[in-house]
Amino acid sequence: MKFIGQFRLVSPVKYAYAAIVFVASIAAHGQSIVVASTTSTEQSGLFAHLLPEFRRASGIDVKVVALGTGQALDMGRRGDADVLFVHDQVAEEKIVADGFAVKRFPVMYNDFVLVGPATDPAQTRGKDVVEALKKLSAANASFISRGDKSGTHAAELRFWKLAGLSDTKGSGYKECGCGMGPALNMASGTAAYVLADRGTWLSFKNRGDLAVLVEGDTKLFNQYGVMLVNQAKHPHVKVADGQKFVDWVVSAPGQSVIASYKIRGEQLFFPNAGSAEK
Repeated sequence: MKFIGQFRLVSPVKYAYAAIVFVASIAAHGQSIVVASTTSTEQSGLFAHLLPEFRRASGIDVKVVALGTGQALDMGRRGDADVLFVHDQVAEEKIVADGFAVKRFPVMYNDFVLVGPATDPAQTRGKDVVEALKKLSAANASFISRGDKSGTHAAELRFWKLAGLSDTKGSGYKECGCGMGPALNMASGTAAYVLADRGTWLSFKNRGDLAVLVEGDTKLFNQYGVMLVNQAKHPHVKVADGQKFVDWVVSAPGQSVIASYKIRGEQLFFPNAGSAEK
């Protein structure tokens, strides 16, 4: 079963089942690790750029299972992955505190953007994402939520809470239970608004009439972290090879590769291993 490069609309339950089948199918292969990561790192094209460089540096193959961050973290809890590469700091710190991951390292950041019809019927355009959501709710504007417990979904829910609208998002609010690519496809096809990570947006080709309407708000900062799954919980975890990946991705060579990934001259992710986080 192939996950890389697919923008299929599937349920979280099917994702979890597919992940288990995928991990089982590679267990008998050679030197490799399983990295459970987000759809944004995969669908943006970052891994296609990053992993060949790691392979050349280490000789280790990386098998990526791209899910929402919540589902990726669940893979770590079950021991179905060796490394977690995700973007929901609160949830990441909890999985470390619960003993299912060894230590969390910051890797890189980018930002979220609010995307919608270029005509912007709800008049959200600007820098304030909270005010934008208030306008969307008041207008009952069509909004596609990933609804998949991903890092993007977690951020979206934080913004609705800050707007005081956790339970009153408007009649146009719809959850797709899907990855970033399918959510953008749905927004494009229905002239809806959607919160997206900038990396996936920059690599997204089916934009139609969509445009970035809200950006630059400090609340839209999007940090990514990497963690080794704890062998004390799951003895089969490939600690040595997994640690090599963690060490490389936060090292100067790995950080340089991340910084070099661009689309049409625009950098998608900004390395910040070892730096203070927002």
